[in-house]
Amino acid sequence: MPILNSTKNLHVIKPPTTRREGIGMFEYTDHYTVFHYGRMPDAIPGKGEATCRMAAFNFRLLEEAGVRTHFRRFIAPNRIEFTLACLPDPAAHPFTPESGTYLLPLQVLFRNELPPGSSVHRRLAAGELTPADVGLDAVPSVGEKLKRPLIEYATTRDDVNRFLTPAAAQHLAGLDHEQFRTLRETTLTVNAVLTTHADQVGLSHCDGKAEYLMSSHQELALADSPGTPDESRLMLDGVHLGKQILRDWYVSSGNGIPTSTLISDGVPRSQWPRPAPLPCEFLPVMRDLYRSLSETWTGEGHENAPDLPAAVRAVAGLTLR
Repeated sequence: MPILNSTKNLHVIKPPTTRREGIGMFEYTDHYTVFHYGRMPDAIPGKGEATCRMAAFNFRLLEEAGVRTHFRRFIAPNRIEFTLACLPDPAAHPFTPESGTYLLPLQVLFRNELPPGSSVHRRLAAGELTPADVGLDAVPSVGEKLKRPLIEYATTRDDVNRFLTPAAAQHLAGLDHEQFRTLRETTLTVNAVLTTHADQVGLSHCDGKAEYLMSSHQELALADSPGTPDESRLMLDGVHLGKQILRDWYVSSGNGIPTSTLISDGVPRSQWPRPAPLPCEFLPVMRDLYRSLSETWTGEGHENAPDLPAAVRAVAGLTLR
């Protein structure tokens, strides 16, 4: 039986142990998530296949650049097989080499630009960050490009992920100094490879995130789905190419879900309000956007997908209403 994830279903082919890796299979679905709510009411036809093809392409691209990953093979149209690690027991923290193989309970975020929707703007306004923290002399404008990539760390297994200092991130992940340095350097390589490819196909790779597993040989391997619209913020001519479009509609229409407040107030998930469905005209536009983005990114054809500029113009039409 598959384990339902936010946008993917996990099938365990061979269970991992602390001494050896297992084998898993991700089935990419047409679901999307915003606001830490989990799966939203609508499904976007074709999103799963488009995202999966981008993930498989990116793993191959990154492996060619020398990045070790958990990718094993692509299974058309919407599955990938990968090396599966154990979910760590928080009670067993801190991890040691004797912990064997485990998925780091950590995400590493990289930022190249600060477009609309970036959490950096909100955190600066709230005093949670200073301009110096992001390598700037003054509060950045919306859309500002950073002189060098900003690397940040956050938890992955909290109801709402928390940002961490580098020292706290290293401790949480159970890494020694050399392993933590490798984690950062590998993330910078991942960002550089994806950003270069985005530039080659005419897109902006504004930010993204990476997750890692620790192998039974104490080697880090890139996991999850780097460089897809679920994990990276991609834009064309100032228009978002992913779920930020949907998040913006929910906020502007007054249908946002205040999950952070609900969690802090201790409201059980069973009592959370049900999100409103998207307007019906959003689904075909988002379907075309994901298919066009995947075709542009991978160079693989998708049946009846419009060219990406046309798909973006359709999105702009939606957001102006």
